[in-house]
Amino acid sequence: MLILGDKQSKYKPFIKWVWGKRQLLQQFQNLYPCGSFSDHFEIKKYYEPFLWWGAVFFDLRNKFWLNFKANLYDINLELINTYNVVKSAPKKLIKQLKSYKYDKDFFMEIRSWDQDPNFLKNRSEVERASRFIYLNRTCFNGMYRVNSSWFFNVPFWKYSNPKICDEEWILISSEALQNTEIECKNFYEIEKIVKEWDFVYFDPPYDTLTTTANFTDYIKWWFGWNDQVRLKKTFDIVNKKWWYWMLSNHNTDRIRELYKGYNQKIVSATRMINSNANKRWAIEEIVILNYNLK
Repeated sequence: MLILGDKQSKYKPFIKWVWGKRQLLQQFQNLYPCGSFSDHFEIKKYYEPFLWWGAVFFDLRNKFWLNFKANLYDINLELINTYNVVKSAPKKLIKQLKSYKYDKDFFMEIRSWDQDPNFLKNRSEVERASRFIYLNRTCFNGMYRVNSSWFFNVPFWKYSNPKICDEEWILISSEALQNTEIECKNFYEIEKIVKEWDFVYFDPPYDTLTTTANFTDYIKWWFGWNDQVRLKKTFDIVNKKWWYWMLSNHNTDRIRELYKGYNQKIVSATRMINSNANKRWAIEEIVILNYNLK
């Protein structure tokens, strides 16, 4: 169960992510149900079905006792494999990462692994996880994007001194991931899993701000408006079963209308996807809750 604690901010995501939630965590402090109702409000289990960066999970690990149970899901198989390797085989992962070099030719070689038809069979789980972290640390902005053939295609980027293997960070993340179940699942599969008084945080691919925007960098197919509507139906099911849920999205007219009747809070974020710092911009996000705040 989650019980509010007074721990230091020891845990943080081990993956770079251009749309990460780290900058929003301070604004989330009073939105979590555990901190909103009372300092000792208890939740049985935490779920995060759009895992990726895992910023909210790690933030909850910092603010609540380490032994709360969590189920972490995502449909990105390589991401889920990486989390499981960090959890169960961090020292093997560290050893593999230490053998990698920061070099464009080496980057291109590692990036091409998934073009092997037998990639999953020919590469060990540790090799795949080390590849994921290496590419994340050395590609442009830590983006994850695949082409029409589903091959990773983000370019190499020149950083001053990227830390490919942060040994301490990996070991601390492994500690945080204990007492978790990490699986490749779609968001709607939790409808039959979550029970009363559990807390679910949804961070789906966001609604588009323009008609030409696409989101092929996160998943291998389009997460369009029909998927947003399907996700909202999951919320309606959650609401009837006495779960607590929290969702993030772009603050668009149709998202506000879709979740009309639920508690809506506006937060501000800075988008960092452009390599030119002068072209990075502030934007509003919306947080949807199915509970009231004290």
